[in-house]
Amino acid sequence: MSTNLLKAALAGAVWGACTVALSGEPSGSTPGGHRYPTMGQVERLAPELDALIAPNAQIEKLAGGFEWSEGPVWDKRSNTLLFSDVPRNVVFQWREGVGTRDYLYPSGYTGARAREGVDREQGSNGLTFDAQGRLVLCQHGDRRVARWEGGRFHTLAAYYQYRRFNSPNDLVYAANGNLYFTDPPYGLPRDPLNPARLLGQELVFSGVYLLRPSGEVVALVKELTFPNGVALSPQGKILYVAVSDPNNPVIMSYPVRDDGTLDPGVVFFDAKPLAQAGRKGLPDGLKVDYQGNLFATGPGGVLVISPRGKLLGIINTGEATANCAFGNADGSMLYMTADDYLCRIQTLTRGLGEWRKKKS
Repeated sequence: MSTNLLKAALAGAVWGACTVALSGEPSGSTPGGHRYPTMGQVERLAPELDALIAPNAQIEKLAGGFEWSEGPVWDKRSNTLLFSDVPRNVVFQWREGVGTRDYLYPSGYTGARAREGVDREQGSNGLTFDAQGRLVLCQHGDRRVARWEGGRFHTLAAYYQYRRFNSPNDLVYAANGNLYFTDPPYGLPRDPLNPARLLGQELVFSGVYLLRPSGEVVALVKELTFPNGVALSPQGKILYVAVSDPNNPVIMSYPVRDDGTLDPGVVFFDAKPLAQAGRKGLPDGLKVDYQGNLFATGPGGVLVISPRGKLLGIINTGEATANCAFGNADGSMLYMTADDYLCRIQTLTRGLGEWRKKKS
C-alpha cells in the first residue's frame, strides 16, 4: 500500500531484537527464550477465534525504526524472516535472537540515477519463494517481477502488451507454477508540481495478472482501482485480492478456472465499516492458513476471517499494518509488518505449504 496514504517516513535507525522489555510494557516470551516488548491487543469477535489464537496470546514487537515495512516471507532454509522496507529500497533479514540486518540492497530500484519526481516508493514490496527456493520480488522502482539468483536479478515479467507495468505490488504462486500478481500505481513517482500526476505511467488500468511458467503474461482483472495483496485458497480454487481504495476497501474473491484464468469476482469482505470507524489502515497484504481462514491486513490490524467471510477477530497492532506471513519451523507463528515495526503473534493454526510437525 502507499505510504503516502498512511504515514510519512519516520526518522531514526532500525533497532533489532530486544532482549529486555521496554519500560512500562509487559513482555512476551518466545520458544527460543528471548523476551520482547508487547504491543496492541487481540479483539475477539467470535468464539471460533479461540481455535486459531489462544486467549493468552500476545503481539510481540521484534524490531522497529523502519520507514514502511512490507512483504514478509519466511525463509525455511535459513529459518529467518525476509521483509521489504519500500522507501529505503532494502530487503531486511530478521533472525531470532540476533535481530535485523540488510539482506539485499538495492531491492526494488537498481538504476544508477535517481528517478525524476517525488519518489518515495522505489523499493521491493511483496516477496515470495518459488518451488526451487529462489527469492522472487515485486520491484516498484524497476517496475517488474524479478527473481534473485546468482547475485543478480532475473526479470520474470516487466511488460503487458509492450507497455511497462505500473509497480508490481504482491504475488503468490499456485501449485502448478502459475504466478499471480497485482500492479497498482503506488510505486510510480509523482510530479512535484502536480502530485496527482503520476510520471511514466504507460498502462491506463491497475491490473491483476497471471504469469505462466512459459513466460506468457495474462491480464485477468482490469477494473479494480487499487489491487494490492493477493492469496490463494488451500486448493488453489479461489484467488483473493485486497483492494486498498479508501472509497471501496474490500477483499474480492475470484473462482480460478482450470486454465488459471478467473471467473467474475464477488466481494468477499467489505472493510468499509471498520475504516469508517477510524481504524488505521486499509486492505493490503493477506495470507491463508491450511484451513482456509484469511489473515488479512486492513483497518485495525490483521483481520481474521473465516472461509465464509465471517470476521472472527482482529489482531490489533495499533499501527497501520501492511502485510503478514506465517513462519517458524512449524508454520504457526504469524509475522506482521506494521508501519515502522516488525511484530508477531503465536497462533494455533499454520500457513499453507509443508512445515515441520509441531511438537506436542
